[in-house]
Amino acid sequence: MTEKPKSHGRLSIAASVKPRELMTDSPDLAGAWKARVITLFPAAFPGVLGESLTGKALQDGLWQLQTIDLRDFGEGRHKNVDDTPAGGGAGMVLRADVLAKALTDAADGTPRDRARWPVLYLSPRGKRFDQAMAHRLAAADGVTLLCGRFEGVDERVIEHFGIEEVSLGDFILTGGEIAAQALIDATVRLIPRVLGNQASTEEETFSDFLLEHPQYTKPAVWEGREIPEVLLSGHHGKIADWRRAMAERLTKERRPDLWRAYCAKYNRDPDEDREL
Repeated sequence: MTEKPKSHGRLSIAASVKPRELMTDSPDLAGAWKARVITLFPAAFPGVLGESLTGKALQDGLWQLQTIDLRDFGEGRHKNVDDTPAGGGAGMVLRADVLAKALTDAADGTPRDRARWPVLYLSPRGKRFDQAMAHRLAAADGVTLLCGRFEGVDERVIEHFGIEEVSLGDFILTGGEIAAQALIDATVRLIPRVLGNQASTEEETFSDFLLEHPQYTKPAVWEGREIPEVLLSGHHGKIADWRRAMAERLTKERRPDLWRAYCAKYNRDPDEDREL
């Protein structure tokens, strides 16, 4: 019999300054977006997710985090979760039978419709995670994340459970826990009321294939550098035009891929010599 997964979320007692007190069992929160994380290191959570706005939203019950310790499903006296690769080679691979038990446990009470509850494996060979995917995940009821270790997981598990592979980028981490926290953070902040000002999520980088325009604040002059005059003009139309122009300039210079997508959306020539 396995230990009940740890659930992180709103507590029935007053909030404490001790972040680890988020690591207590709590019932499912009706209507809250949920993340279930299968990991060999449940103590790594909530980590930075327990801080700042995501941490407050976690305590307020806007979302819920459950960790499922893969070791609980291990085989034998030593709770083995991995074995040597078939065909030889370096490293170890997470076992199919162990993973299957953990994934079955994680699926308890979740919708069968993967649009409502995606199951993801954090993998460098997966589809690149982006803002559009974050919006898709935020619109679901929740998500199950499988954090890999060692040389990865038995391919048969990915095929059998129809798991979607997702990558943060073209680099390798020692495990999926950091990637899982980054994915959860990017998703949770899109949940209504988490940020407070939902308009900010509509204006920021990647929201319309554009990088965000430069930002400034007080003092008006710092180290001889002045805030652009238009931002102090009080003319909202001119400010909006300036911000759009700067966002276009930065995107064209730094992210040609995003620039092409932006131009395709608005039927513009990406090679046009329009003054930005």
